[in-house]
Amino acid sequence: MKKNFFPTKIALISLVAACFVVNASMGVRQTFGLFSNDFQIDCGISNTEFGLAVALHSLVWGIFTPIFGRFADQYGGSKIVIFGLVCYAIGIFSLGNNLNTGLWFQLNLGLMVGIGLGACSGPMLAPLATKHFPNENRSKAAGFVTAFGGLGMFMFPALSNFLMTETGWQNTFTVFGIILLVMCIPAFFLKNPENINIKYNLKQDNQKTESAFQVLKESLKHKGFRLLTLGFFVCGFQITLVATHVPRFVQDRGLEDWTGFAILSLIGLFNIIGVLIMGYLGDKYSKKMLLSGLYFFRAISIGLFIFLPPSQISALAFGVTFGLLWLATVPATNGIVAQIFGTKNISMLFGIVFLNHQIGSFLGAYLGGLFYDIFGNFDYAWYLAIILSFIATLLHLPIDERPVRQESTI
Repeated sequence: MKKNFFPTKIALISLVAACFVVNASMGVRQTFGLFSNDFQIDCGISNTEFGLAVALHSLVWGIFTPIFGRFADQYGGSKIVIFGLVCYAIGIFSLGNNLNTGLWFQLNLGLMVGIGLGACSGPMLAPLATKHFPNENRSKAAGFVTAFGGLGMFMFPALSNFLMTETGWQNTFTVFGIILLVMCIPAFFLKNPENINIKYNLKQDNQKTESAFQVLKESLKHKGFRLLTLGFFVCGFQITLVATHVPRFVQDRGLEDWTGFAILSLIGLFNIIGVLIMGYLGDKYSKKMLLSGLYFFRAISIGLFIFLPPSQISALAFGVTFGLLWLATVPATNGIVAQIFGTKNISMLFGIVFLNHQIGSFLGAYLGGLFYDIFGNFDYAWYLAIILSFIATLLHLPIDERPVRQESTI
């Protein structure tokens, strides 16, 4: 007899709640680069200062995600996610209501938004939702959450364009803050399952109990884990460079303002397709080879975008191609970690990999702005992104995907 995809009603409710929250949290985050000109003109924020704020929230996000994950396991996911949404909303409200210059700008876009994302973004919500599912359906459930995050990345740049035109950029931030607070309602329904493995006969890893320090020590000794972590650093550098600085880049090349909105929306839309394709291929082919190929094609996509003569067609083509490659790294990267070390400590281990991703994000956002203020363009940031892509292509090839421990089910 075929089992239902949802083992319980609370599994359905938790998945839907996670999808709503991640749609808003990742959607709002996708729009920040669209406001760079407004911050510069109305708030006196330089490109370096803007890049630093985005870099700071990326780093804070990476640091707090595993911390909040630990608290969510102990005290319940809904409390932590609601806390994150409130912090996120405070930062966004403040940016739209005059607390948006100097140190206030760094505190709000950098610190408050970073803390908020650490508690209510995809890396936090996917594990919370998938806890309710048996192992054979957890990847599918995580795919739904990731896809809705991608849908938000598609929706919110378009919404930003409409709101900025009709109401101005400051009121746009007010609307975004209200949306984030409204998301506290579905977040309330994110519950930790009690004894779910026993009650619903779900699969578990048959691994001996180890301290966090022991698991961390073992993982860092593994050459493949270190290489994977370095590769994910490149992913963070590239996507934050693009999300933060592409709107200004296309304007400087003489393209209309709407082009930046369109690129970020297309990235969000085609990211959904890319994630689903990579998830499917990852079950059939070597994950390290898929990642190696993905980073190679990222280099090609960026190279064509910056070296071809500027046009609407080449810009939109970049949105499509880079969108397909955007977060397609996540299923294979997460899959290799689980394949090597098992799933017992997957949240902590992937949290370490994700932290390195966010260090890359910090540098992608900050160096992009710094290079622009020094050289008057983003060229050297793009060159660095292409070089790093080729390095990541080679880094994944020596990874040994064989498990270091065996799993069994009960």
